[in-house]
Amino acid sequence: QVQLVESGGDSVQAGGSLRLSCAVSGWRVSRTWMGWFRQAPGKEREGVASIYPRDGDTYYADSVKGRFTISLDNAKNTVSLLMNSLKPEDTALYYCAADGSYLRVASYTYWGQGTQVTVSS
Repeated sequence: QVQLVESGGDSVQAGGSLRLSCAVSGWRVSRTWMGWFRQAPGKEREGVASIYPRDGDTYYADSVKGRFTISLDNAKNTVSLLMNSLKPEDTALYYCAADGSYLRVASYTYWGQGTQVTVSS
């Protein structure tokens, strides 16, 4: 059984930083695509960042480029999202996902339950 458990969400002020972590069991993060997604109230879920472990290629939504960094820890079987220079518009429930493609929400097979990030101005 594949399980993804996110942690690290918090309430911060604009300009602050957070590091989200996703602990994965029943699936090796080195196997194929891993991604982070978010969903704000009243909005559709959107791709934030993804990584293809075989070559290390990363992909980011335009809105987070230069501020967010996705990374893998194969030894711990975790995927992280470092978020700097946070903005109020980054407020959302953040999800970790596995076995998909790029930032395509519908392509991912396994999902966590999400961790809340709230950024105040």
